Amino acid sequence: MYKIASLFVSVCLLVVLGQINIVRGETVGERFRKQMEEMATMCAAQKLSPTDSRCILPKMKPADPLATEEGRFAHSLKIPNPVPEDGGYKPGMTPEQYFDHLCKTEAGEFIYKTVENVEGLFLMRPREVATDFMHQHLYAMEDPAGNAREPRISQDHFVQPPLGKYQFLEMPASGTSRTDKFDQYIRYYRGDAKISKRDFVYMKDNHSERVPYIVQTESATKLKSRYGYTWRGIGGHRDRELGISGGELIVLDLTTAEVLAVLRVFFYGDIEPPRLGFVWKRPCPLKNEGQFISKVLKPAQLSDDLGGHNAAK
Repeated sequence: MYKIASLFVSVCLLVVLGQINIVRGETVGERFRKQMEEMATMCAAQKLSPTDSRCILPKMKPADPLATEEGRFAHSLKIPNPVPEDGGYKPGMTPEQYFDHLCKTEAGEFIYKTVENVEGLFLMRPREVATDFMHQHLYAMEDPAGNAREPRISQDHFVQPPLGKYQFLEMPASGTSRTDKFDQYIRYYRGDAKISKRDFVYMKDNHSERVPYIVQTESATKLKSRYGYTWRGIGGHRDRELGISGGELIVLDLTTAEVLAVLRVFFYGDIEPPRLGFVWKRPCPLKNEGQFISKVLKPAQLSDDLGGHNAAK
């Protein structure tokens, strides 16, 4: 009974403190850092293990957009309509007002050129698989909205019928993906349905369907792709301090580095007592990356008739 009462008091205290902080004009970032400091102090005082779930968030570091060659390249790209340096922020704007302004004036799809009959594409900068703790941290992800919307298994989304419309998808080889020290890329391509060893299950209308899973993998030293896409986080320290992140997905011609299209999305969130950590909750606009890319790089007509279509039981 005592534990329940103590928990109730703690929850009420968190809610009250959150309201007081807002009244005092503290930013989302200030409240987040204060929360992290309190959690770190508790972990030290109670001598908790670093792997304790209550102690992981305070030890996490902000994402470094320029830590990799792929990240540096993405941030070096010049696009036709960059967001103004100040983002259109006006002194006195609340985070919600600034987010709404970005949604109305800067977010959306910007397609400058489309390409017909594209057989395959290059995923230039695969995203790190974000953990639950990363989603609860204000600074741990460079592009939180992108992590939330990108297909979990890109080759299934782009290559595997009936979802996939391309003949192949390439991406950089890394870690154990390499089969040879000279391999630079991994290529996922459509194989023969007759040798498929398992099914691919997908939803159609309100029921599931099965087709042979035909995605095969090979290593490569050279790209076949003429076109590709990458991503980057945008927005300065002020945006994140207000609980706002921005991200751009950029489609480009690999031969000329010409930018063909940009998908720009903003994400808004806040601390929601009594929950610990940060909550990303409002994307703008709500867009599917795969559908956007196929608008720009229109797939060559490929047959999706693999045979053996049966409703999954």
